[in-house]
Amino acid sequence: MARPPLPPFNAETAAQKARLAEDAWNSRDPAKVALAYTPDSRWRNRAEFIEGRPAIEALLERKWQREMDYRLIKEVWAYTGNHIAVRFAYEWHDDSGQWYRSHGNEQWEFDAEGLMQRREASINDVRITEADRKFHWPRTDENKGRRPDDHPGLSELGL
Repeated sequence: MARPPLPPFNAETAAQKARLAEDAWNSRDPAKVALAYTPDSRWRNRAEFIEGRPAIEALLERKWQREMDYRLIKEVWAYTGNHIAVRFAYEWHDDSGQWYRSHGNEQWEFDAEGLMQRREASINDVRITEADRKFHWPRTDENKGRRPDDHPGLSELGL
């Protein structure tokens, strides 16, 4: 099953791929997100190493149980051939109400069909107050958590 845009990437298609990933992750639907990866996709997420869609789904289920009211923004850092590097930030709170902004970098490698076959993610969490939050778009059944097109990106927010 092809997942356009397909490699090799240019500035436009790399940005499209990053936005599609952002939209999927903001849906907080582990099964939907996992479909963007090859069945044997390899991940490094923080200090966890996993392989395959079932492991991806399990990781995401754990993640979004812990990281409540999750909102993510991704921005392309670089691209070449079948690789894209992005930087990202997301905001969330834990079950005690403590807010965090998590900052990170990812390196992505895609197969010819546009499925991600490798994801390397480094992520750091910073405690913030609710007043420090910058990601305020509504999450509705209709928008599935998608960041509105007119909401600033990371660079515009000074992140």
